[in-house]
Amino acid sequence: MLVLSGIAVVVVGFLLRLNPLLVVTVAALVTGLAGGLDLPTVIAAFGKAFNDNRYVSIIWIVLPVIGLLERHGLQERARQVIGGVKAATVGRLLIVYLLFRQVTAAIGLHSIAGHAQTVRPLVAPMTEAAAENKHGDIDADTRDEVKAYAAATDNVGVFFGEDIFIAMSSILLIKGFLESNGIIVTPLSLSVWAIPTAIVAFVIHGFRLLLLDRKLAHGAKAAR
Repeated sequence: MLVLSGIAVVVVGFLLRLNPLLVVTVAALVTGLAGGLDLPTVIAAFGKAFNDNRYVSIIWIVLPVIGLLERHGLQERARQVIGGVKAATVGRLLIVYLLFRQVTAAIGLHSIAGHAQTVRPLVAPMTEAAAENKHGDIDADTRDEVKAYAAATDNVGVFFGEDIFIAMSSILLIKGFLESNGIIVTPLSLSVWAIPTAIVAFVIHGFRLLLLDRKLAHGAKAAR
C-alpha cells in the first residue's frame, strides 16, 4: 500500500495549491522510493522518460519565442493590419480562421495553430481590432465575448477537422469503441463520414459568427 503514497502527495499538493509540476515530480519520487527503488534508479527513470518523449520539450522553446514576439509588439502589429482592412468584421475574420483551422486539421496539421500559438497573440487581438474598427470603443464585457468566440472558433475547427485525417488517434479510439460493440468499420470510412460532420459544424458555427456581427452592430447602435 505504500506504493500508493504518491497519490496522497498529489492530493495534498493540489489541495495546498502548490506548483503542479513540483507536486507530480515529488509524487513520482515518493512512489519510486516506496516501491523499493533507490534514488539513482528513480532519477534514471525520469531521464529515460524525458529522452523517450523529448519532442514534448519543444513547447518550452515555442512559448518563450511567442512571449518575446508579444513583448516586441506582435499583438499591436496584428491590430494594425486588421485596422487597415475596412471590410473586416469579427464574424468574417473568424469564419476565415475557422476554415483555415478545419482544413489544416483535416490534413494532419492540428498543431500548426492553437490557443497559445495563434489565438492569444494573433487572432484575439485581430478580432478586437475588427470590432473597434467597425463599432468604435467596446466595453470590457464585449471584449471578453469577442475573445471567447476566437477561442471557441479554434476549438470547433480542430475538433471537427482532425477526424478527417485518417492517422488521428481519435479515429482509432472511435474504431475501437465501435468494434467493442460489434460494429466493424475501417478508419477510412470513419474519415470519409467525418467530412459531412465537419461541413455541418462549419455552417452552424459560421452562422453563429454572423449573428455575433449583428449583435455587435445592435449593441453599438444602442450605445449611441
